[in-house]
Amino acid sequence: MKNTPKGWPRISSGIYYREAGKMIDWLCNAFGFEVRLKVEGDNGRIEHSELTYGDGLVMVGQERVGAAASRWGVDMKSPLSVAGANTQGMMVFVDDVDAHCATARAAGAKIVDEPSMHDYGENYWADRSYGAVDPEGHLWWFTQRIRG
Repeated sequence: MKNTPKGWPRISSGIYYREAGKMIDWLCNAFGFEVRLKVEGDNGRIEHSELTYGDGLVMVGQERVGAAASRWGVDMKSPLSVAGANTQGMMVFVDDVDAHCATARAAGAKIVDEPSMHDYGENYWADRSYGAVDPEGHLWWFTQRIRG
């Protein structure tokens, strides 16, 4: 495989929010992301953004439905717009899962799975992880490798 463009991981994901600008700030405060790029359109609408966490990258955008989604012919919605359904789950490795969880909880994340060990056996690995739902309903997993 050829190298990726400088500063880009091999795979990155995009997630959509009704209030993307507000959620970018929340993701930075609650989960520790950093804004690398934020492109705002009319009335502060987020046209494109790139948030980093270590060498990871997630793009956060405003919902696009109907005519706004016509470029690709697919609606892009927040879980708020689809009765809370999720079509993807994000997993992020962190250095200290318990401290990360405490920060996320203090910022208002709904902790749906408290930090706990997940041991896949001697031949595999063990992680300490927790699950959190952000204010618009995206499910996030944060994990710390303990053995492996």
